[in-house]
Parts: sequence; structure tokens; C-alpha cells
Amino acid sequence: MSRTLGPELEKKLQKKYEPSTMVDMRFRNNDISFKTDDEGNPILLFIGKRNDQGVVKGERYARRLKSDSEGNIIKDHWELKGKAT
Repeated sequence: MSRTLGPELEKKLQKKYEPSTMVDMRFRNNDISFKTDDEGNPILLFIGKRNDQGVVKGERYARRLKSDSEGNIIKDHWELKGKAT
């Protein structure tokens, strides 16, 4: 169950986006949606095909971000959580 996201998608997910929002976009042949935290970091990712209601059906990933007391990121990885329905 440990499928990697790939370097191109991970690079796109390293960027900062609008805080506390859901972002929808297309990446290659997939629809992706991700939720950002209060700092604008993507933390929850849905990748697959979007249905008529706008919901992405495919896989769900969660991001683990850990920072030290000075705000430097010491741990950052995406984990496959299962099917997104």
C-alpha cells in the first residue's frame, strides 16, 4: 500500500497555497484536490478522477509535517491512507 507520489507531484505539493482551503487542479491524467493547513501547506491529498458532483474518487494521502521549535521542518512525508470515495 505504499505507492509514491513521484517527484513532479511532490514538487508541486511543496509550494505554499492559500491557507485553510481546498485546492482543485489537474495533474497529468488525474484530477487532484488537496486541503491546506493554516500556513498554506498541502496536508491532505485526493488523486484520481473527479465525478459529476466534483468529488475525486481514487486514492487518499495524508502528509506528516513536523517542525522544531524554530519552525524548521524536520519531517515531511506523504502516506497512502487508502481509497478516496
